[in-house]
Amino acid sequence: MIHLSQAAASEIERLKSKQPNFLVRLAVKPGGCSGWYYDMSFDETLKSGDRTFECNGIQVIIDAESLDYVNGLTVDYSEDLMGGGFRFHNPQATATCGCGNSFSISQELVVSG
Repeated sequence: MIHLSQAAASEIERLKSKQPNFLVRLAVKPGGCSGWYYDMSFDETLKSGDRTFECNGIQVIIDAESLDYVNGLTVDYSEDLMGGGFRFHNPQATATCGCGNSFSISQELVVSG
């Protein structure tokens, strides 16, 4: 379903060490330059409809509404002169914004659950 690079998993582990009892939540929300954006956060509880995936030893929670938008998604982490950040590589994206966090997707690719 989704993949975390080793660099992304290491950065998440580093962040989780400061909040060890929290779950990693990945969601897709409307907005951004291209129509949708990725939102990664820590959450204390599972919600109805959430799915849990294990990627490189990390439990990632995805809500039911976001599932169709992240199928095949790879999350990477890299640092450059502007600082570090998570990078999202979505094979379903038909366009992406220069920031790399906003994308658009063809509605034919989205399978209603």
